[in-house]
Amino acid sequence: MDSFSRGDLVFDVRDSGPADGDPVVLLHGFPQDSSAFDRLSPVLHSAGLRTLAPDQRGYSPGARPTGRSAYALREVVDDVLALLDAAGLRSAHVVGHDWGGIAAWALAAWHPWRVRTLTALSVPHPAAMSHALAHSDQALRSSYIALFQLPAVPEGVLLAGHGTVLRRMLRQGGLPAELVEEYVDRMRQPGALTAALNWYRALPVGARTPIGKVRVPTLHVWGAGDAFLGRAATEATAEFVAAPYALEVLEDVNHWIPELAAERTGELITAHVRTHS
Repeated sequence: MDSFSRGDLVFDVRDSGPADGDPVVLLHGFPQDSSAFDRLSPVLHSAGLRTLAPDQRGYSPGARPTGRSAYALREVVDDVLALLDAAGLRSAHVVGHDWGGIAAWALAAWHPWRVRTLTALSVPHPAAMSHALAHSDQALRSSYIALFQLPAVPEGVLLAGHGTVLRRMLRQGGLPAELVEEYVDRMRQPGALTAALNWYRALPVGARTPIGKVRVPTLHVWGAGDAFLGRAATEATAEFVAAPYALEVLEDVNHWIPELAAERTGELITAHVRTHS
C-alpha cells in the first residue's frame, strides 16, 4: 500500500520489507516525515520485519485539515488506527520518534490491544515529561514550544530568509546539514509549516485527555546528547509503564536517533520485537 484514507483525508505511507514479516509502524516527528526512517527501515527489513511509515497528519499533502483542534492527539491516534485497519492488521509493533513518540505512547495507553510492543525514541512518557517540566531543566529545553503555539508568528520567524531560523534551530539541535536542508525545504511548501505547528497549538486540547500507564512491553531509547529532552523525564518514565520495560541510553547520540543511530536502534527494536512476539 502507498496510501490510506480516513474520512476525506488521504495519507501517504511507505509500506516496505517482507510482506509476511511482523509489522512495525514507524511514526515520525517534527519537522520530519516518513523519510526520517530511511536509514532505520532497511535494518528492520534485514531482520525480516515489515515497516509501515506514514506521512502523518499535516505532513501528507492530502491530509492537512485547518484549525488546531484537527491536530489534537486523539485525531492523530485515530489516524494510526485507520492505518492498521487499512493494512488489515489487528495489531502491530509501534515505534515513534519526537511527536510520533507522543502519538505512540497515547496509542499504547488508549488502545493496548492494537500495540504488540512500543518503542519510544527520544520522547519520555508524557506524564514523566509533565513532572520534569516542573522539577528540572526541562522547561528551559522546551521553551521554544511557547513560540510554536502562537498564531501566525512562528511561521514568519522560522521561514524568514528562506528558513534561516528553522535551519539554525535544527543545526543547533544536532541534525546534519544535508538533512536540515531536506526538512527545511519541505516546511517551505505552502501550508506545510502551519500544519506541522498545529500539533503544538493543539496541545491544550489534547491535555484534556490524560495518557495513563502503558501496559504493553516498552523500550525507551534516549540519546544523552538530546538538547530538547533531558534525563529527568527519561529516568521517570519507568513508573508509567506497567509491563516489561527497558531503557537504552545512547551516550554519543543527540535527539535525531532514527537518522543518526539507525543501525544500533534497529538492532534494539529487533531484539525487543523478537523478545515479545
